[in-house]
Amino acid sequence: MAQVMGIRKMVVAFAAVFASAGAAIPAPSATAPSMQTGAITSQPIGHYEFCQTHRSECEIKTKSTIAPRVTDFGWSVIRQVNLAVNGEITPMTDMDLFGKDEVWSYPEGAGDCEDFVLLKRKRLMEKGFSPSDLLITVVRKPDGEGHAVLTVRTAQGDFILDNLENEVKIWTKTPYRFLKRQASFNTGRWVTIENGAEVLVGSVGN
Repeated sequence: MAQVMGIRKMVVAFAAVFASAGAAIPAPSATAPSMQTGAITSQPIGHYEFCQTHRSECEIKTKSTIAPRVTDFGWSVIRQVNLAVNGEITPMTDMDLFGKDEVWSYPEGAGDCEDFVLLKRKRLMEKGFSPSDLLITVVRKPDGEGHAVLTVRTAQGDFILDNLENEVKIWTKTPYRFLKRQASFNTGRWVTIENGAEVLVGSVGN
């Protein structure tokens, strides 16, 4: 019975995200091509170490599926989660927090970009979003520094949740070069992003 109740709760949560809501913020329309992913590539060391202590989160395998169409209410949830986490967590480097680099963890009041991503991903999964559509993504900022954001894969395009930006933007409207992200079919694997630089050049030229 407990298992049945748990399944029902998951179904209700999923329906809450993807059901229409009249007062919700309208969903964006697709304005750019989706990211084209390529071959399996190296897993960031921070994510590898995170997976050693959160194995269940890194062993989720799903069949390749078409990205879902998110409703107006779902977009409200996405925006609220991005804004809430950005406001709750104080940006702080791993060196300041732990005395070493590349520590990926759920933040408790403070954290760096990867920690923001992990918390946003966790909260959206709790709201019913599939882990196959919430992908940790590594990018390069204009100054050459590495950065992590959360890609939300949707039928309307790939959208970015970023601790440096409160607005949820389609990926081609960000200033980043996209390098690699979690594979949608396996949360413990990473794939290259083949058109990350091409789309950036086109976006700058517009």
